[in-house]
Amino acid sequence: MTRISETALEALGEIPDGSTVMIGGFGSAGQPVELIDALVEAGPTGLTVVSNNAGNGDLGLAHLVELGRIRKIVCSFPRQADSWHFDAKYRAGEIELELVPQGNLAERIRAAGAGIGAFYTPTGYGTPLAEGKETREIDGKNYVLEYPIHADVALVKAHRADTAGNLVYRKTARNFGPIMAAAARRTVVQVSEVVPAGSIDPEAVVTPGIYVDTVVAVGGSTALRQGTGEATWQEVAG
Repeated sequence: MTRISETALEALGEIPDGSTVMIGGFGSAGQPVELIDALVEAGPTGLTVVSNNAGNGDLGLAHLVELGRIRKIVCSFPRQADSWHFDAKYRAGEIELELVPQGNLAERIRAAGAGIGAFYTPTGYGTPLAEGKETREIDGKNYVLEYPIHADVALVKAHRADTAGNLVYRKTARNFGPIMAAAARRTVVQVSEVVPAGSIDPEAVVTPGIYVDTVVAVGGSTALRQGTGEATWQEVAG
């Protein structure tokens, strides 16, 4: 059963030092900033973070990098014009980088959720990214063997959830959210609003609630009302 939390910190729960954390987002689009802020407040260190990039500016993932909480980052775009915190940490030898082509990153995450043991891809063959990896020729084309990326917890931003944990996303903010939700042992999701179960058209559900452990509404239009022994959801003016 999906749990609905009242605060991001409560939703986050316990994350031990050294955990592997997937963080959704493509730049700032779909980045679960409030959950990352809760992660900063919770205080775990020595994290391995799996993300598309290494943070932008001074907020969200970039702030986590700045604080030195991340031991290793697995991403596709570590250096951008506003990734100065990662750049400084990397040049100082204070953070480890595993650079993964974006398609390979997405497929390695998806493979974890799908229970795939490994897969061959042509991307990266013949480059330094393939050094030390198994290669194979298939039908005259060379491939590199890649393994799934699993995580202890995934932090995801969606647009709307129902009380059963079913998710819909807002346009390109969808990006890595669905595959990360399926690839982690525990998935925590921040949304703009939570609606009663059945309010979302089943055909519109992107991430089924079976993959979602905890949901928190940040700046949303719903509130939890305690009834006689049962919790119900009631819309309030937003």
